[in-house]
Amino acid sequence: MNAAIDTRHLLPAWEQFRAATDIAPIRSKAHYARMTAMLEQLLDTAQGDERHPAMELADIVGDLIENYETRHHPLPEATGVQALKFLMEQHGLRQSDLTELGSQGVVSEILVGKRELNLRQVRALAERFGVSVATFV
Repeated sequence: MNAAIDTRHLLPAWEQFRAATDIAPIRSKAHYARMTAMLEQLLDTAQGDERHPAMELADIVGDLIENYETRHHPLPEATGVQALKFLMEQHGLRQSDLTELGSQGVVSEILVGKRELNLRQVRALAERFGVSVATFV
C-alpha cells in the first residue's frame, strides 16, 4: 500500500485517540502506571485470543512500556554463572542435577568461579533451559 497519508485527517484523529487513551511515549512514573494498568485491561479483554483487536493495542502499549523500562530501569549485565545460579533457583535444581556439566565437583568449581564454562557445557545448558547460548557467555 503506497498511498500517501493525508495528515490533515490523520492528526486530528490521532489527537482525539491520544486524548481518549493516553497512549503516547511514556515520560513519567504516573504515565507508566496508567499504561501498565491499561495493558492489563487489554490482556483481560483479549482473554488469550491473539486475533482479538485488543491484542494489537496491547502490542503497542507493551512496546511503549518496554521502551520506558529499558530507559529508566535497565537490567544489570549478568555473568554466565549468575544466570546459571538464577536458573537453578528458578527450577529448584541442585549441583548434582546438572550432570551435563560434569561431576558435582566440576559444577561446584564453576559456581564459585574456579572454572569457566566450556562451549559444550554452554550449549548443553542453553538446550536444557531453552535459552540462548549468549546467556552463559
